[in-house]
Amino acid sequence: MRSLYIADDEKPIRDGIKLVVDWNALGYELCGEAGNGTDAVSDIEQLNPDLVLMDIRMPGKGGIDAIRELTENGFEGHFIILSGYSDFKYAQAAMKYNVRHYLTKPIDEDELVQAVNEINALLDSKADALSKEQFLKSRSKKEILQDILDRSIDLKHLSPEELGLAADRYRIVAYEDFNISGSEIKYRFSELFNAAGSRSGAAVHFTYKGHDLLLLLGTPGLSRFEKFLAHYESVPEKGSPLDSIFVAYGRIVDSLGDIPDSYEQAEQLLKRRFFCSQGQHVLGYDDLPSFDASAGKPEASYIERYTRELTDYLQTFNRRKTAEVLYSVEEYLYHADADISEVKLFLADLYLRIKDSMTHRYSPSALPFASNSEIIAFINSANYLYEIILYFSRCFELFMSSLGNFSRDSVIDDVLYYIDHNYNTNLKLETIASLFGYNSSYLGKVFTKTVGESFNTYVDRIRIDHAIKLLTEGKLKVYEISEKVGYNNVDYFHKKFKKYVGVSPVEYRSGKT
Repeated sequence: MRSLYIADDEKPIRDGIKLVVDWNALGYELCGEAGNGTDAVSDIEQLNPDLVLMDIRMPGKGGIDAIRELTENGFEGHFIILSGYSDFKYAQAAMKYNVRHYLTKPIDEDELVQAVNEINALLDSKADALSKEQFLKSRSKKEILQDILDRSIDLKHLSPEELGLAADRYRIVAYEDFNISGSEIKYRFSELFNAAGSRSGAAVHFTYKGHDLLLLLGTPGLSRFEKFLAHYESVPEKGSPLDSIFVAYGRIVDSLGDIPDSYEQAEQLLKRRFFCSQGQHVLGYDDLPSFDASAGKPEASYIERYTRELTDYLQTFNRRKTAEVLYSVEEYLYHADADISEVKLFLADLYLRIKDSMTHRYSPSALPFASNSEIIAFINSANYLYEIILYFSRCFELFMSSLGNFSRDSVIDDVLYYIDHNYNTNLKLETIASLFGYNSSYLGKVFTKTVGESFNTYVDRIRIDHAIKLLTEGKLKVYEISEKVGYNNVDYFHKKFKKYVGVSPVEYRSGKT
């Protein structure tokens, strides 16, 4: 609330002034009153009210003399002159002391309210200016930028010119050490930017939440930055200043209030360094993927799919398809709505499933698998996705080499090798032909000519051979053996077994016992 003082030699008039308007609604409360000019001057100097209603004619000291004395002594409050005489000479005398409101008695309520509202507008403007001045004096430009990014500053009453940040466009650039080691940056991007010949006032360097940032101001800053980025079109030379810095930048915005949007993009890009390609030093806002909200987090169904595909392509020595699936994995994770820890968990799960699938088909001692703890430790310590994909690629090449692909002379040898280790799955000629890159009709003809029997006959014979071994061991029931060798229908298993052996599985077991 603001303070009000009333000076008039007639008490009924003073009481009437208190009641003629709702002073609380106008934002005032009475702090004092006097019936003569001398007492009024003494009180006003002590109370320093915001608004004084002063009568012209009072005993001891007149209103104009009181105003003159108070003004000369430094009083900065506002006056409304009251007079029972409609004499303009009094108004003229008061105007010398910057008094702009002169009301005659009896006081008109509307005129008084209008005068008070006009004075309130002046006081509000003065308060805003004082608050603005105090704020600008108490805060440095860098602290103001931090407030802007916090969205904790009201920019409605602070112009870019007053803040020293006048520009038609802005952009936030974030930078950090290219080597993810936690070491101090050898070269600051702001220093290189300035050394490259940018104009004074083209950018402001500051820190926010542990990030080194550069606010680009208008065409000078934005143009300088575009030229600077041209140096990154090729991978910087080892040991050069550019080689030590990683830069991320948000979109261009048109106002100070939108700068946080540019910063949030730059911050998000810093977090996505994990997805950068080898040697990449710059990420821009257009590198942010459009996440598919319906896709959600990485799903187990994708792990199962990639496990199945990679296991098949590794066994069929299909390097091109293996590379394509790894690229598909990389693309899927790039666009997945997941943090880095979830991505790494997905990759660890994928690798361990492939390892488990392969070791169930082949002798573990024949495959160059690292221990589970070593695999998980590598994935968790990797700084980039491409490092993990390259690791997978190297391991898979070793797997294919260890399976003996290079010692066999024809594709049929590879097909037979695959069947011998996957007879218990749902094998179809069409599926295998696709894995090896052949037309199923052509592969079927070549298979029959080379092996001397059809694909289906060979698969049945391999399954029955394994069933005979399991029946001889006597540990499993017939229906369990049926499933174990790839027949989900036990009646169909009985039919096939009798066709190849001449007796049913039960009769075969009985005859062996």
